[in-house]
Amino acid sequence: MVWFKRKDKKVVTETKDKKEIPEGLWYKCPKCKVVISTDEHQENIWVCKNCNHHERVNSKEYFGLLFDEGKFTELDANMTSGDPLEFVDTKKYTDRLEATKKKTGSKDAVTTGYGKLNDKDITIACMNFNFIGGSMGSVVGEKIARAIKYSIDNEIPFMMISKSGGARMMEAAFSLMQMAKTSARLSQLAKKGVPYVSLLTDPTTGGITASFAMLGDINIAEPRALIAFAGPRVVKETIGKDLPEGFQTSEFVQEHGFLDYIVERKNLKEKVGQFLRMTYYS
Repeated sequence: MVWFKRKDKKVVTETKDKKEIPEGLWYKCPKCKVVISTDEHQENIWVCKNCNHHERVNSKEYFGLLFDEGKFTELDANMTSGDPLEFVDTKKYTDRLEATKKKTGSKDAVTTGYGKLNDKDITIACMNFNFIGGSMGSVVGEKIARAIKYSIDNEIPFMMISKSGGARMMEAAFSLMQMAKTSARLSQLAKKGVPYVSLLTDPTTGGITASFAMLGDINIAEPRALIAFAGPRVVKETIGKDLPEGFQTSEFVQEHGFLDYIVERKNLKEKVGQFLRMTYYS
């Protein structure tokens, strides 16, 4: 039995009065899938109220949280990467850099600056994961080294906030050289007797973990952050065994003696300030 027959195949649905929801109004937690307003999520410093998942944020957010009233003076703000190897993969490295600058509003994968934390002087370098995965190229290494030098010259504590996929392979050996450069400058900081606070956030991997991230006078991390040299998949394929529960999370790393403690983002400023008062500003 035929109930109806469509005569016109070009059926148009009116959508003029449909109210579309603007993008960016809501945040869906990638862990527990709870949906809250973006404003509410921001008020909770980008941490899920339901499961305590710490969302990845960049230097703008950390500087606003740590520096008193969010005020700081940026160091080497206009330094940008070159292309010494004239590297090309799916696109030219120079094109990738320009596209990422426009998309993120950042010049490279780290921002450095100095200001006050609880009314005490401090220099902070923070990696921007949204800039080519927070990868460390020659500019990243140079800006970190210069920020450490600023701390040495002015005898004020240095804090590094790591969030990176590792070395920037588009710069090959130029990138790997930054591991030695930054580590050597940290050695000079230690000889000066100036404290270094290292905060490891999700993810801290590769050459970052193998150099400055693990060299702090105190090494701290946010909850459930991935901290590793090689990723879990690579490790599993290499050893041919299943990995322990929570492998390479900050909790696992702390249990095995590589971290001093884990701190939630809401307590970060208080804890760093407390450490500096006890060790340097007492």
